[in-house]
Amino acid sequence: MKITKLTTYIVPPRWCFLKIETDEGITGWGEPVLEGKALSVEAMVHELSDYLIGKDPLLIEDHWNVMYRGGFYRGGGVHMSAISGIDQALWDIKGKAAGLPVHALLGGKCRDKIKVYSWIGGDRPSDVANNARDVMKRGFKAIKLNGCEEMQIVDSNEKIDAAVATIATIREAVGYELGIGVDFHGRVQKPMAKVLAKELEQFRLMFIEEPVLSENKEALRDIANHIATPIALGERLYSRWDFKSVLQDGYVDILQPDLSHAGGITECRKIATMAEAYDVALAPHCPLGPIALAACLQVDAVSHNAFIQEQSLGIHYNSSNDILDYISNKDVFQYEDGFVSIPDGPGLGVEIDEDYVKERAKAGHRWRNPLWRHEDGSVAEW
Repeated sequence: MKITKLTTYIVPPRWCFLKIETDEGITGWGEPVLEGKALSVEAMVHELSDYLIGKDPLLIEDHWNVMYRGGFYRGGGVHMSAISGIDQALWDIKGKAAGLPVHALLGGKCRDKIKVYSWIGGDRPSDVANNARDVMKRGFKAIKLNGCEEMQIVDSNEKIDAAVATIATIREAVGYELGIGVDFHGRVQKPMAKVLAKELEQFRLMFIEEPVLSENKEALRDIANHIATPIALGERLYSRWDFKSVLQDGYVDILQPDLSHAGGITECRKIATMAEAYDVALAPHCPLGPIALAACLQVDAVSHNAFIQEQSLGIHYNSSNDILDYISNKDVFQYEDGFVSIPDGPGLGVEIDEDYVKERAKAGHRWRNPLWRHEDGSVAEW
């Protein structure tokens, strides 16, 4: 079997899909995208296709190494996201060729389902509390929300109090049965992160996410020694080498590699195993589309340390299209009692509605994240 063609589709709300075709008629789908830089990743996919055309798609490990090591300059969000989507599509082909789900090719699943959490939002604490109630009524057992808006390196108690009030309102509304992940989103720097993390500890959170930016990971030492709340991090790390020092430092409890940013199934399987050796949990980052989610679930299926999966069904970003719009087997992600089933179909287990993908690709997108500024006019982390 030989790879004959790679085709990319930029589709709303902010995704990029990849179709890899072969001379035997077997096709694979991947999701190579970096939020806000989809066109750059698309261009990188086509640069990498110069090597891939004419190659055997089943030699995934070798292709991964060539794509990563063969260009001398390596790593970073754009390069690794392109590799990620290609890798997903190659695994999809391999599974379909064998008539097996990807997790069967990775050793077989060690779970039938995995807990999922739902994103919630709202402008006021009361809105957030109502959204949490709605999520619980829909069967979810865990939620995640942004912990605060923009915050300067040293900021006011007023902003800390606002963040605390939001989480307090949720706990008052739904009690302590609901797991709550609070995402600092890298918006908070060390001086205020210590304060905010300490103030939120009373609410027994499931985790705090990115309490500081990944590039400031040395600050995690002070935060980890300051609180008992689990710390999660990893959506802006792109390879096992990025995660290596995080694991060695020992201040992160939950790794969150993104299957569309951190090298795809091949690399994230290795990252998951590294984390297991350090007694660190796995919770893949995935506010993306159906192919990315299906890839995550394949790795979750074979990773003993995976405990929860992010998913974007109904997330606020998905205003024009949602994850089920692009697949024909819409029951593949079966949500029940706060869990989602592991897909058992061949390859990634999702059947792409190619006609609809082509239709929406005509609209495309140029999604950009918001640009925030502090009161003094300086740029704020979003």
